[in-house]
Amino acid sequence: MKLEMGYIHIHDIQFSNVSKVENGVLFVDQEAVKKLVLEDENLKSVTLDIAHPGESTRITPVKDVIEPRVKVEGPGGIFPGVIAKVDTVGSGKTYALKDMAVVTAGKIVGFQEGIIDMSGPGADYTPFSKLHNLVMVCEPVDGLAQHDYEKAVRFAGFKVATYLGELARELTPDETQVFETYGVKEGIEKFPNLPRVAYVHMLQSQGLLHDTYVYGVDAKRTLTTILNPTEVMDGAIVSGNCVSACDKNTTYHHLNNPVVHDLFAQHGKTLNYVCNIITNENVYLADKQRSSDWSAKLCRLLDLDGVIVSQEGFGNPDTDLIMNTKKIEAVGVKTTIITDEYAGQDGKSQSLADADPAADAVVTGGNANMVIRLPKMDKVIGMLDYVDVIAGGHAGSLQPDGSIEAELQVITGATNEMGFNKLSAR
Repeated sequence: MKLEMGYIHIHDIQFSNVSKVENGVLFVDQEAVKKLVLEDENLKSVTLDIAHPGESTRITPVKDVIEPRVKVEGPGGIFPGVIAKVDTVGSGKTYALKDMAVVTAGKIVGFQEGIIDMSGPGADYTPFSKLHNLVMVCEPVDGLAQHDYEKAVRFAGFKVATYLGELARELTPDETQVFETYGVKEGIEKFPNLPRVAYVHMLQSQGLLHDTYVYGVDAKRTLTTILNPTEVMDGAIVSGNCVSACDKNTTYHHLNNPVVHDLFAQHGKTLNYVCNIITNENVYLADKQRSSDWSAKLCRLLDLDGVIVSQEGFGNPDTDLIMNTKKIEAVGVKTTIITDEYAGQDGKSQSLADADPAADAVVTGGNANMVIRLPKMDKVIGMLDYVDVIAGGHAGSLQPDGSIEAELQVITGATNEMGFNKLSAR
């Protein structure tokens, strides 16, 4: 499967009476976007704002971050099974608006949304402080249940990202990249002396608003299966999560998965990138056993030499991570895992809820319990009235002067377990 990605770099976002991309500037028609969002009768209002890198701006409570894209050539469309029809994507030509994102916000759960600071010490811990962000704060109708509120905000983000992505359809990209993988037999013939490597991509699916969607299907309802890596670049996997902000895989993370990009960078050089194996993180032990059994089975059937395993979340998913690792190692396939740590504020506690000697190659995204002080910002997009109860916060986290003292856990993407950050530990 072969996909050409075209990148249009955005260096500014401005509100206008017409939506367009011109000379690297994204002009957004506020009324058109609001009308699109409020087609959903579950939302009573939406407020749009813009946050630029380096500004004294705090965005919270953050739900999701999405990069606008458009399918220019080939089957299917962006976000198949969600916005576009259920066609297999990952081939043809896709354009992306780079250096910007759509950020959705709203007090959906309250304790499991996050914070993005556009400047100050907090900005160093999130990749989204480097982007020009169109922020949508969505308010539900009175009495709406949390899961319906989450769905409304989720779809609002995807619809707006699709609307903005369409603006790039007729543009000439600033740069292009081509990504291609091969069938099993063809890959062996093409790269007979290179190790066969795959990516075991664990998807958060514990339920209770801990959801990830694959072609529109809740991952908890799926069995471990194979995806072509380029499918994720067309939005085959999207976030529906209200989980701890620091290691949440937003839709932006899925679209720009660094494991996928790094494996492609070595594809045909030092390794043969065979495929992605997606597996869920369910609640019950039987489901964990089933999913990890299938992960190991597929690794063996594909005659892999090695895999990278990434998880999402902590605690309960640590069990899935170790079960996958043990079983894959047991069938003769080497593993390297990507995780983060909850080692206590002093860094001296056990980092993971589960462990095993087979998991002897580990990349960490850092300690989410580390305490950080976020200074007051001149501007807040959203609201601060839940900061004391956000995961990683405590009673008194929001200081009288407007600053915040909390664990790194509150910052969106701070310890991301795809390695989409610059924080680590050793």
